Amino acid sequence: MSKLIKSICCIGAGYVGGPTMAVIAHKCKHLRVNVVDIDSDRIEAWNSKDLNKLPVFEPGLDKIVKECRGINLFFSTDINSEITNADMIFLSVNTPVKSKGIGAGQASDLKFIESSARQIAKYAKGETIVVEKSTIPVKTAELIKKILKEAENDNIGSKESKSFTVLSNPEFLAEGSAINDLINPDRILIGGEDNNSIKILENIYKFWVEPKKIIKTNLWSSELSKLVANAFLAQRISSINSISALCETTGADISEVSKAVGMDNRIGEKFLKVGPGFGGSCFKKDILNLVYICKYLGLEEVANYWEKVVEINTWQKKRI
Repeated sequence: MSKLIKSICCIGAGYVGGPTMAVIAHKCKHLRVNVVDIDSDRIEAWNSKDLNKLPVFEPGLDKIVKECRGINLFFSTDINSEITNADMIFLSVNTPVKSKGIGAGQASDLKFIESSARQIAKYAKGETIVVEKSTIPVKTAELIKKILKEAENDNIGSKESKSFTVLSNPEFLAEGSAINDLINPDRILIGGEDNNSIKILENIYKFWVEPKKIIKTNLWSSELSKLVANAFLAQRISSINSISALCETTGADISEVSKAVGMDNRIGEKFLKVGPGFGGSCFKKDILNLVYICKYLGLEEVANYWEKVVEINTWQKKRI
């Protein structure tokens, strides 16, 4: 993998893909950034002249889209053509919990990851870097690499050879502060096996991120880190909510306990606010995914521990 990156494509124009690519286009004027999606209504919203109609609302996003759209940032449903023209392709598709089959209710459904990988295998040309951006189970890259390797083998001897490398580059965004999280990240995580491909992606981020904030790992560490980060944040929410019940029965004040505990610099004050429990689409899904992986690997005690975090959260919702 040696050629210079001129064009990148992101499959998936949702909450992660759209804002992330907008910031990359904003910071890397030399790159052509194409965001593609099968949802024509979503793409139409991204292309709307009325910036209030953008499908993702995040403070500051409208200004970036206004500045870059039509110049080096483009939104389209023409997935196959943009895959063909891309040097680097980000996968930012949904990975919902499986509703049936093995692992139903816990494991991630990778059907959109798999179908996107097959599209890339079919339509990509030359050397292509494929970057996992979606939240996925550890070892998902094995599935992607297998699909892409088949395309490489099938193309041996043809006039236009294909080659692929796979990287993991999970997002760490919080709703309501996504643009600031992208522009001023705590860290950028890049996992992979090909050092040159890692360097190419690292150089994109270096246009605005300090090098010391860019962490490079192997593929599996990067894939797992996203799940673990969400699990730890959710665990703190469940922990403080469990203590709130204890406070109510002993006469202690949960806000005072939270403040006292949070001032310990080993613990910190974030995610120690009592409430109805975590919601949204990420925390519960990611913890259940972690539970499934642990059970699959025979780590029953670890699986039971993380399952309790979800159970306490459910208990808190009912209690409140």
